[in-house]
Amino acid sequence: MTATMKDIAKETGLGLATISSYLNGGNVREKNRVKIEQAIEKLNFEVNEVARGLKTNRTRMIGIVIPELNNIFFAEIITELEDVLRGQGYAAMICDCRTDEKREAEAVEFLKRRRVDGMIVIPTGKSGACLQNVMKTGKPIVMIDRRIRSVHCDTVLVDNQGAAEDAIRRLIAAGHRRIGMIAGEQEVYTAEERFRGYVRALEQVGIAASESLVVRGDYTIRGGSRGIQELTRKNPDMTAVFISNYEMTLGAMIELNELGIRIPEEMSVIGFDNMEFARACIPKLSIVTQPTKELGRRAAELMLKRLEEKERTEFETVRLATSFVEGRSVCRRPDTLRAAEGSEGRVQKEERGL
Repeated sequence: MTATMKDIAKETGLGLATISSYLNGGNVREKNRVKIEQAIEKLNFEVNEVARGLKTNRTRMIGIVIPELNNIFFAEIITELEDVLRGQGYAAMICDCRTDEKREAEAVEFLKRRRVDGMIVIPTGKSGACLQNVMKTGKPIVMIDRRIRSVHCDTVLVDNQGAAEDAIRRLIAAGHRRIGMIAGEQEVYTAEERFRGYVRALEQVGIAASESLVVRGDYTIRGGSRGIQELTRKNPDMTAVFISNYEMTLGAMIELNELGIRIPEEMSVIGFDNMEFARACIPKLSIVTQPTKELGRRAAELMLKRLEEKERTEFETVRLATSFVEGRSVCRRPDTLRAAEGSEGRVQKEERGL
């Protein structure tokens, strides 16, 4: 027969109010806590989470909506999210919407009906329409990696524009001027931020961004492969390329190999994310890396903060810095090396008074 709170009360000699307070996360005296935990273990008592949820209007369940579960970037974020939430007594209910807006709307509605306490979303849709009803309930929403103007919530982002700027500056410093980019789809927040960084870095040295040097991909391996095909066909004088997401980086590297283009001798490459893949490439790939664990941790912390606060405070935007891992996939252009050597020779002559 299943043990009840009355059985714990009989075992411990404590009142039902004290036991209820403990089971619902309240404060109890240390000696009473020990008694209750010993009784729970002895009687194999199990908390009825459904009944407790009905009583407290809390399910201690957080809904998580992501575009693709098999995407390593999203998977690493989810792993950290779950760890932090579980450590605070919350479970995660994860919905993979397969980068489909209709599936995303269905996932949000499903989670709302399951009475989750809040939702953490890496959005696929661009309008945020499916989240409007969640906002009306007052339940917290935390958005990762994207920003949607119509959805007012806490947000955790990375400095996408700064990351792209840094990558392009490195290629410029190596003497490259015809630099291609495989960007993401227009209207996707992260894609546009990275594209702006590309344009800005070029403009800072007086190079106008050429339309022919930019291809829009769809954040898939196939998108990266097609992107390289198009860029190399349209731009035979292109000497470097920046690929703005991991799946497209993988596809681009496969295609460059298929085309027999040598890296970095014939094409310098900077990719995005996945240290293991970068190390496996020959030569080792230079990449921008995102703080996936910190993205997950900060999103979970924002959600927990919202669930615990008594009064609603201003929404927060957390913006995290990216890192750069130097590989051997970028080389200096020969004309740049000759210019540098010529400049050094002139300086030496001037120093000798020649």
